[in-house]
Amino acid sequence: MIGLKRDTVEVVAHDPTWTMLAFEACQAMRIACGELMVDLQHVGSTAVPDLPAKPILDIAAAVVTFDAMPEIIRRLTRIGYLYRGDHGNAGGHVFVAESSPDVRTIHLHVVEYSGSQWRRYRLFRDLLRHNPMLRRRYARLKRDLMSMYRDDRESYTAAKADFIRETLDNNVVRPDDSGTQIPAE
Repeated sequence: MIGLKRDTVEVVAHDPTWTMLAFEACQAMRIACGELMVDLQHVGSTAVPDLPAKPILDIAAAVVTFDAMPEIIRRLTRIGYLYRGDHGNAGGHVFVAESSPDVRTIHLHVVEYSGSQWRRYRLFRDLLRHNPMLRRRYARLKRDLMSMYRDDRESYTAAKADFIRETLDNNVVRPDDSGTQIPAE
């Protein structure tokens, strides 16, 4: 199941179907945007097996430059995405998909391929995938924050920021042969 009413917070057990739903969403975006997007990645908690998450897919799309944003906006809105503006370093150009009014199913973050946001989205996901202790700590934090901010997603998200920043800042990474960032041993 995917979808959550706007502004609410509900953290649920990981659903293995999220991977296929994200793949299908990325495929639709690739078809719609073609060469305008360099890469698309399923990021966020729904991309991490065994991690509880809000049932909303987070996808990051990399572009070489934001010059093509007017065309990307046009193409994505044509396939049902709602453009929510440029959030700068707090998420890039944000789009949402909804299953019904105010029920969000996908958050899409369009960021620059050469930028730190692109690297950080993928790195945080990969650190959680490879580190069970870190995954458990993050799951506990998310559940605690859910009980505090059940109807305030903005505060819930803000309250996770320090954990995410510290995790990223405290982990040394090295590029593997494909250029993907992986945790250093």
